[in-house]
Amino acid sequence: MNNRWNAFIYKCWAPIYDFFFNQGAFYRARKRVFDGMEILKGSNVLFVGIGTGADLEFFPLEHIHAIGIDYSPDMLKKAKERYSSVEFKQMDAQHLLFPNQSFDIVVASLILSVVPDPHQAMAEMVRVTKRRGRIVIFDKFSDSKRSVLKRTTRPFLQLMGTDIGRSFKQLYETCQHECRIVEDEPVMLKGMYRKIIMEKR
Repeated sequence: MNNRWNAFIYKCWAPIYDFFFNQGAFYRARKRVFDGMEILKGSNVLFVGIGTGADLEFFPLEHIHAIGIDYSPDMLKKAKERYSSVEFKQMDAQHLLFPNQSFDIVVASLILSVVPDPHQAMAEMVRVTKRRGRIVIFDKFSDSKRSVLKRTTRPFLQLMGTDIGRSFKQLYETCQHECRIVEDEPVMLKGMYRKIIMEKR
């Protein structure tokens, strides 16, 4: 997986992405991730890998300053069509062009399983989060015992733009000195997809 391939594959995904990943089980999972989350008026919120903007409907956009970034211009175009009040930027999640401690909340939905270097992306999200700010993650992660099916399908799914073999435990090890996990719960597919909220120390 690399950025050039991701740009191509998500150009293909853009017209049909919402059909597969923003209805049914995925919609219910997103709702479960964001429902009831405390969001203070005036909060600066960064959506990393905003895609078509599927997460935005769960946020009080009239009361926050929301910025959505994505590497794919085709996915961003879809998001812009739906949410004209949100600021969108084409940007690499592995190299966020924001100062340190810029955001109260950083949202990362289905992005750590997509970027070529999830450790770098995680480090960047932590860097731009304010102290006592939160990083909200909705993504799929692998446990230590990968089934034969997962092992055999992983290369094909990587070609489709996602990786089902990434370990959150390994990702967290790179930032645990800066963050603590305040929530970690399964939301879909028997715990393969998880809601994880971290608070920056």
